[in-house]
Amino acid sequence: MRHARRRVVRRVTRLAAVGGLLLGGTMVTRAMADEPPAATAPRTYAQEAGDMGADLVHRLGPSRTAGAWMGADGKPVVAVTDQDAAAQVRRAGAEAKVVPHSMNELKSATSTLRSAPRVTGTAWAMDYRTNQVVVRGDSTVSAADWSRMTEVADGIGGFVRMERTQGTFTTRINGAQPILSTAGRCSAGFNVTDGQRDFILTAGHCGPTGSVWFEDSGADAQVGKTITQSFPGNDFSLVQYAGGEAGEGAGVVAIGDGKGVQITGAADPAVGQRVFRSGSTSGLRDGEVTALNATVNYPEGTVTGLIETNVCAEPGDSGGPMFSEGVALGLTSGGSGDCTSGGTTFFQPVTKALEALDVQLIVATPAAGGADGSAAPAPSASATQGALSPGAASPGSSGPVAGGATGEPLLSRLTDTRNVGPGLLVIAGSLVALAATRFIRAEQDRKAYRQYYSATWS
Repeated sequence: MRHARRRVVRRVTRLAAVGGLLLGGTMVTRAMADEPPAATAPRTYAQEAGDMGADLVHRLGPSRTAGAWMGADGKPVVAVTDQDAAAQVRRAGAEAKVVPHSMNELKSATSTLRSAPRVTGTAWAMDYRTNQVVVRGDSTVSAADWSRMTEVADGIGGFVRMERTQGTFTTRINGAQPILSTAGRCSAGFNVTDGQRDFILTAGHCGPTGSVWFEDSGADAQVGKTITQSFPGNDFSLVQYAGGEAGEGAGVVAIGDGKGVQITGAADPAVGQRVFRSGSTSGLRDGEVTALNATVNYPEGTVTGLIETNVCAEPGDSGGPMFSEGVALGLTSGGSGDCTSGGTTFFQPVTKALEALDVQLIVATPAAGGADGSAAPAPSASATQGALSPGAASPGSSGPVAGGATGEPLLSRLTDTRNVGPGLLVIAGSLVALAATRFIRAEQDRKAYRQYYSATWS
């Protein structure tokens, strides 16, 4: 029965691999009343590598380091400024790269850029791998403004790299398409809760506080209302469900073909980490994290602390989820280009949004298998996510998404001409993120996802 459901709130405490750094995070799982509490979610390879690199950077300090990233072999690489620091990094089991400029110098450069007159259409981030600060200007930046910014960069030093980029840095909302909210069409991100009510966590630029969200372009059925927004500065907002609850399967992100990915927790990504993004316009796409703490000067204002990636996104993908290995990482904010020519896309970190909003991620029940590398049983092709028992699929694995007629694929429902707009993923109450009319286009990316996670999929 519906009232037999209960929430299980659990505190996950983990010890980093290096230096005894203690971290903690709160997650919420959905379970049935007769089910035992779920086991602690497994640590992912990226989290282990990212935590090792971050802890070494913290212990050695910003004057002796200049960031960390994941190498091609998945091993953490730490940029250091002296040989003694390099030796400490190697003894800890990570790779060291000696560089000329420290994190203090890189941060000083970004501070100087922030203090200069604001130029819409520019963005910058620290590129740990090249030990530079990269400043990008889109097609809207005039020659005069670019020349002035170049003078600022030259005054900082030779480690600031200036790049022009095609397209424009814009938020990924499109008011000309069938809308999900009154402000324009966006994508649902992740489902979250404050313990009493459930919400959709999405991008802040999608609409101001009070924006009403609908299931269809005709605005016939209300899904919820934006109750909190932070944009610019940050880029996140909360949409409270009109019915108060997200429903069963709320911890699943749809990736197309009627499949979903179980979300088991939230974390910060590492530079070099492979990630996936799902959106209501372009579907599932993949790429890697290229920088952290990026700053973007959108036409609407400046947003800081973003995750920079080379994953493509298009108008309408705003607010959609970015994840890896079943872990929530970010919300699509904006960028340049499209999924034909490629481009740069920025994401609001999920961890920062959860902390600022004082809410917890609603996660799927972690599987018993897969944590130690063993295969987990495959879920039934006709089962709904709500019917899956704990351990029926491993974290990050493929599973059916709930809602609609039994056995009816999500893709079929989304492309049915009777159903207009990406809000269908919300009406089902089983999708955390979404998918709309162009999921077919992302078939190659779905294949890439299946290939990348073949070790943890049944």
